[in-house]
Amino acid sequence: MSEIILQGIVAIAEQAGEAIMTFYRQGETQTWTKKDDSPITEADLAAHKVIVAGLAELTPEIPVLSEESDSITWQQRQQWQRYWLVDPLDGTKEFIKQNGEFTVNIALIENNQPTMAVVYAPALNKTYYANSELGCFFKGESGDVEKLTLNERELNSPLKVVGSRSHPSPELAEFIAQFEQTETVPTGSSLKFCLVAQGLADVYPRFGPTMEWDTGAGQCIAQCAGAEVSKFDRQPLDYNTKDSLLNEYFIVFNPKLIWR
Repeated sequence: MSEIILQGIVAIAEQAGEAIMTFYRQGETQTWTKKDDSPITEADLAAHKVIVAGLAELTPEIPVLSEESDSITWQQRQQWQRYWLVDPLDGTKEFIKQNGEFTVNIALIENNQPTMAVVYAPALNKTYYANSELGCFFKGESGDVEKLTLNERELNSPLKVVGSRSHPSPELAEFIAQFEQTETVPTGSSLKFCLVAQGLADVYPRFGPTMEWDTGAGQCIAQCAGAEVSKFDRQPLDYNTKDSLLNEYFIVFNPKLIWR
């Protein structure tokens, strides 16, 4: 059953991605500013509608928390043992910049942890999907599906550090300064998690603010590939445990790095 649901959310994410690309190809889209000064576009809202409708048909019994439905109260949410956590367009700034590094994020949260997810980058034609029972998978432009499993890597070359393209920080510079050799990999949206899952980056330290819908799907992708995702005190990055949906700082890394 879980495989059927997983393929179902992949299809929904790809449909939402096509809705986004309708606006992306036009090169212009109407943009508004939300209360927290972050941008929202017509594409965000179109993708939100596609996802909410698709999930209501696929799993009508499971509630949905989307970035565009964040008015759901803590009193309602704290009763949920499982729910869909959605960011219809993660990386709106990258979408506006037209650099392709934006994603559709859908994650199933069960008992405060993501257990199933899809991260779809429509402009790059890349799909990452995972389930805690089945593992993590990647589908690229060729259409071939590859199972992602992190392997041991001897660190005799620069440490590849994923950094936010839109949110550089002094803390990231301080983190990088700890190591003799580093290579920074600037990337937008939840693709940062995915690069670690693919072994294309070693670590993603996040020192800037993120919301739970920014991280749920990417966390699932990374963890199911064998990466560790935790707060800096090594405590789990949990979901739906408090009124605020703001995350603490966290780190994603390949625990199989062998330091020399």
